[in-house]
Amino acid sequence: MQKRLPVSVCIISGAEAHRIGRALESVADWAGEIVVVLNQEVADATEEIAARHGAKVFREPWKGFVGQKNSAAEKATGQWLLNLDADEAVSPGLAQEIAGVASASVAPHAAYEFPRRSFYCGRWIRHGDWYPDRVLRLWKRGAARWAGQEPHARLAVSGTVGRLCSDLLHYSNESIARQIAKIAPYQAQFVKQRVAGGRSAGFFELAVRPGWRFLRAYCFRLGFVDGWQGFYIAVVSSFSTLTRYALVREAEEQNRDGEKLEIGN
Repeated sequence: MQKRLPVSVCIISGAEAHRIGRALESVADWAGEIVVVLNQEVADATEEIAARHGAKVFREPWKGFVGQKNSAAEKATGQWLLNLDADEAVSPGLAQEIAGVASASVAPHAAYEFPRRSFYCGRWIRHGDWYPDRVLRLWKRGAARWAGQEPHARLAVSGTVGRLCSDLLHYSNESIARQIAKIAPYQAQFVKQRVAGGRSAGFFELAVRPGWRFLRAYCFRLGFVDGWQGFYIAVVSSFSTLTRYALVREAEEQNRDGEKLEIGN
């Protein structure tokens, strides 16, 4: 067993018995502490798997991504905190870099970001919009707090942010169907904010932006190197952008129809 590092790994989780074991195994030998905040209603074996890897498990009602991540961070006691999702794993190279940061007498930065590499439909994605996909996940205790708009939590840091080079491994959507099913729900907050702010979606948003997203991902960011998966990711990115602004138009028209109905009545 390696020497334990002063690092608390923080995970929030739903019913993830089918994959959380890989995340836990990637940190169990060197993390000084593992904190798992588990959704109250989870009834599968997630809690047992986490406990078997030495994690401290806390069951709590769902408070949103921001609230849940802050809850996990508040329970951590290590000098450094590392946020990890149930579908991720720390690569050996990244573990070594984290060890270097956590073992240093004086860290030059308050937090660190690193690239995330996704495994999608049987292939590691190394280009396009999905890579390097830098994520800010390692910070000194007390130097950062989760913020942002649901469901997109972001780490607000007090201090400078450094960069590590090794990859966080991301075992992405288990199927194309699952990926497509997530598109509309993930746009809800964006649509709400855009409509509330009186910002419409015109020709540019509906025609130009989706086309640009495809060209950027597939051509300029070399998505074509990643085979059919790279092509499909670029197409889905374009479709997701189109869907986002189409939902804005739909919400605007529904609001107008509601106003007309109220006036008519």
